[in-house]
Amino acid sequence: MIPGTLGTPGTPSGTRVLLLGSGELGKEVAIELARFGVEVVAVDRYAGAPAMAVASRAHVVDMLDPDALRAVLAAERPDVVVPEVEAIATHVLAEVEATGTRVVPTARAARLTMDREGIRRLAAEELGLPTSPYEFTDSLAGVRAAAERLGLPVVVKPVMSSSGHGQSLVRTVDELDAAWETARTGGRAAARDGGVRVIVEGFVPFDSEITLLTVRHAGGVTFCDPVGHVQVDGDYRESWQPAALPPGLVDEARRVAATITEALGGWGLFGVELFVVGDRVLFSEVSPRPHDTGLVTLVSQDLSEFALHARALLGLPAPDPLRLGAGSDQAAAASCAVLAHGHGVPVVEGVDEALAVPTVQVRVFGKPEVRGHRRVAVTLARGATVAEARARACAAAAALRVRLE
Repeated sequence: MIPGTLGTPGTPSGTRVLLLGSGELGKEVAIELARFGVEVVAVDRYAGAPAMAVASRAHVVDMLDPDALRAVLAAERPDVVVPEVEAIATHVLAEVEATGTRVVPTARAARLTMDREGIRRLAAEELGLPTSPYEFTDSLAGVRAAAERLGLPVVVKPVMSSSGHGQSLVRTVDELDAAWETARTGGRAAARDGGVRVIVEGFVPFDSEITLLTVRHAGGVTFCDPVGHVQVDGDYRESWQPAALPPGLVDEARRVAATITEALGGWGLFGVELFVVGDRVLFSEVSPRPHDTGLVTLVSQDLSEFALHARALLGLPAPDPLRLGAGSDQAAAASCAVLAHGHGVPVVEGVDEALAVPTVQVRVFGKPEVRGHRRVAVTLARGATVAEARARACAAAAALRVRLE
């Protein structure tokens, strides 16, 4: 790729980006890339993934299978490879990066962040960033011993999982066995070889948790306004922007985010999750890609997190986004996730009722199937205050009904 030059899709001059993972976040990235005339190839483990509906073409591939991943990379010969999920054979990314293909943000960053052990040890033990106390183990006996040393309550998570899968908050000793079983069956490693490694974290009584969307790009580093959010069992339910922080803590949050993202390197948007505890900011996790809590930026900023990510991964500058409605009666924005429970093909009803709520927008992801519980849509709203924006987004989400066929 020549910096600042974009070709025509479907021709030898075309700029080709391959998405590894094509869910609702990848779909928004694909839309933003298409605005630049980029040829987008969507890859996922199942057919009909959301980004496949807006991509130039698609492949269904087990991305944990090195040979299958190498085959699609060899067939497509992309200019840029964009991991949008954690479940990828990351050593193959290192191979393709060594040939001169850009991996976003880097193959090393993808490897480190795909499991909680790699990123936590980098943050706490190498960079000295403040975190909750923690231990790693691969046995029930180890979980029990860690809980005794750290003191209850603790949070038990598989080192390899996403969207809260396999995570438990343990308040009593009697709950440890169930937490281990939840982690053992909910972690991604369990699907491969039956083994699992977990992190046991001392519970932090935080005042709030935020996501600081941080963009590393050709022109430097850009920060979005902090995003506040609510998670249930480690899975995003609501987010809003701006998140109110005590004086001085925005600078500290930016310092922590800048430190971890600089260590990971490369270009792209990072979702840095932080705990605010009194006058301290603790590092929690980081995703080297757009973050689900950042869906709110679709209505809160002139450049969403997806637009910023697209610019950065193409080697283009990503300026400070302008917060829409600042100083007006729509100065705040919020999002609310819509989940489906059960088994079947989702049909979203009540969209007209949801859109009747003032300022609301609705995004239906177009996921082909639900098994268990799955996020299928999001509502977005603006308001004079965060409370008003959240109330509107939640009212719209409540109006939506998901029927499974």
